[in-house]
Amino acid sequence: MAIAKAERLMNLALCLLGTRRPLSKRELRGSIEAYLEAGTDDSFNRMFERDKDDLRELGLVIETVENLDGDTGYLARRDSNRLPAITLDAEEAAALGLAAKVWQQARLAGAASGALQKLRAAGMPEAEDTYEAHHGALEPRIPVHEAAFEPLMLACRDRRPVAFDYRKANAARPEQRQVEPWTLECWRGHWYLAGWDRDRGAERVFRLSRITGRVRSRAGVFSAPVPDVVTVRETVESWAGETATRSALIKLRSGCGYPLRAKALSSRELGDGWDELEVPYGHGLDAWLVEFGPDVVVLEPADLRADVLDRLRAVAKG
Repeated sequence: MAIAKAERLMNLALCLLGTRRPLSKRELRGSIEAYLEAGTDDSFNRMFERDKDDLRELGLVIETVENLDGDTGYLARRDSNRLPAITLDAEEAAALGLAAKVWQQARLAGAASGALQKLRAAGMPEAEDTYEAHHGALEPRIPVHEAAFEPLMLACRDRRPVAFDYRKANAARPEQRQVEPWTLECWRGHWYLAGWDRDRGAERVFRLSRITGRVRSRAGVFSAPVPDVVTVRETVESWAGETATRSALIKLRSGCGYPLRAKALSSRELGDGWDELEVPYGHGLDAWLVEFGPDVVVLEPADLRADVLDRLRAVAKG
């Protein structure tokens, strides 16, 4: 059904763009096969009006013109529906090329590559590819393995509430969440959803890898205002453990935990294959430390040590 409607909309758009004079409903019905198959005039009129509104919502400028006989005609003038010329310098082209490379392993890879090809066909300058020129150079990537990414991305775009089952790091079983999704953020290789938790009546951040099952759409509109992008990003960083209010002392096995070492405020060798690190302590550090398993031991503070042990016990219980 969706494919048939898309084809019908495309045919209508081509008819309206390809004519030099306004076309009446009768002429349009005789030119488009789907309209010919409409059983009655009423069903055709309803279909045509919906299609016309859909095309206008997509951005097509459709004019309604009354001819000398009093009949109403429709057309979409090319000059009214032509985008201005896109001009990019070499640096801007290089930035777009790099952005497309970032998404090569993600769900948006096809869209990014297609957009780049269209811009090049329109005359965008070919930028020197410094990544291809130097073999072995590091290339940026945004991997997206979670099945929840695409439906949540679309829900954020359409401002559509969703429901999903979510398993917290210290919980044995998932629980359902009703969420008004705001934005998706990638942090330390993990994707997070920031949004409004309806059941808790508060802003929350969810890690996509902990979403189980299918993301389900919910009817209705958002009940809470959507904050600006900066506020949401700060929230994601905070819930991901980036807002440090104090420091913690941990033991880390030698040769392990390089992300922790990169964040360490200080470190020293303890011997016997262990090092002592002072790391920033903010919200979410306990969940991050659990990911390193037996390679990390929390020395202090006591509340962080207790939180890590609780999470490990919950994981062990399954």
